[in-house]
Amino acid sequence: MTWTFSESVAEFQQHAGEYLRGRPVENTVLLTLTHQLAAGGAAGGDPALGPRFGWWRPGPGEPVAGACLQTPPQPIRLGTMPPAAAVQLADTLPWPELAGAGGPADRTRAFAQRWSERTGAAVTVNQEQRLFRLGGLTAPTEVPGRLRRGTEADAELLVDWFARFASAVDFAPRDVPGIIARRLGSDDLHLWEYPAGRPVSMAGLSPVLAGMTRIGPVYTPEDQRGRGYASAVTAAVSALGRERGAREVLLFTDLANPTSNSIYQKLGYRPVDDSVILDFRRA
Repeated sequence: MTWTFSESVAEFQQHAGEYLRGRPVENTVLLTLTHQLAAGGAAGGDPALGPRFGWWRPGPGEPVAGACLQTPPQPIRLGTMPPAAAVQLADTLPWPELAGAGGPADRTRAFAQRWSERTGAAVTVNQEQRLFRLGGLTAPTEVPGRLRRGTEADAELLVDWFARFASAVDFAPRDVPGIIARRLGSDDLHLWEYPAGRPVSMAGLSPVLAGMTRIGPVYTPEDQRGRGYASAVTAAVSALGRERGAREVLLFTDLANPTSNSIYQKLGYRPVDDSVILDFRRA
């Protein structure tokens, strides 16, 4: 069993691309991050530090069966892999400082336990998540308004909403204005607009990669909540994802938020797997 590490996104795509595309649901985060990095984005990390990649083979000459990446100072992200590969990753990872880890719950916890044993880092839970996939879409019919594409004229509003969303989920991306500009340029951000022309909710929709698209973030300002806008914008971008050719429309929920979990299941989303984001702190 062997891990290989690199700082080249092109090399990562060359070796791990087929593995990522072969299991696009389980590897949704790695697929979208790799796409952003290959397009010149920083994927929430510090451009001065650069991204890091790893891929795992169960034996010499065998196909890749596991992968990870990090955009420092963000946590390392794990794709689907055998539990033994997650433990071996913690034993062999050459990146000395990690703020945390995220990915499939069982693999990420196995990695974190061995990382803690190796480094002495204390491990705490940042967020427990559940990955959902869309089955039959049931859109709400009583919510006033319409979906529209975000434009440059919305950039200031979207930067503010994205920053508020990130703060609420304890995520600190670098260069939020740059993230918004890139996502607007890719037609990734959409607004639910009240009939009077006032935006009341937003949702992101990732590019279709290997037949998969993922919704997020979904954000409604506090003074507009409880009116069905999050359901409406999520249903509308879900339908848009299918119109764009996605076979799988995905989203993550925070398991500590029963409201969002209930909303998405009413729309037709069904559980796939649990994920976790863990924080590491030096003792």
